[in-house]
Amino acid sequence: MSDDEMNIDEVTAGGAVRRRGRGFQKTGENEGTVNAEPTYDRVESTHVSQDTRAARSVEGWIVLVTNVHEEATEEDVTDKFAEFGEIKNLHLNLDRRTGYVKASKQTHGYALVEYETMAEAQAAIDGASGTTLLEQQIQCDYAFVRPPPSGPKKGRGGARGRSASPARRR
Repeated sequence: MSDDEMNIDEVTAGGAVRRRGRGFQKTGENEGTVNAEPTYDRVESTHVSQDTRAARSVEGWIVLVTNVHEEATEEDVTDKFAEFGEIKNLHLNLDRRTGYVKASKQTHGYALVEYETMAEAQAAIDGASGTTLLEQQIQCDYAFVRPPPSGPKKGRGGARGRSASPARRR
């Protein structure tokens, strides 16, 4: 039976209660119907204070490690960051042709290290940033950050909620 089909539940007072559709909203047909609130899966709350600029990705807290040496391997990065917590995922962008960490003339390589909790990610940022990995000083920060608060901007004029020119309204 699919979720969209009618479900019939037993009621302690006897008889049956009809529920229809998703969420079982009351339709007004039968005053004796039970109105069950829909339940949704929730992302567990990670008590992030408003002063932090870090943002959680869909699955965890991702640390961006920059200035990674081109000859670094996933094992090197794992050994460096495993002491701060359990690593859920690690991505090291490799060049297919050379097998080394991808780097351009302007930047060195990078790695993404994912932790389950913000405390582990923060410990990794605090503990590993400024340290050396294969004789190269690495820097760490959160991969995702919250955008600056958006509010009324000064000096924007009075075009709020309207199109910029009346000629475009057709």
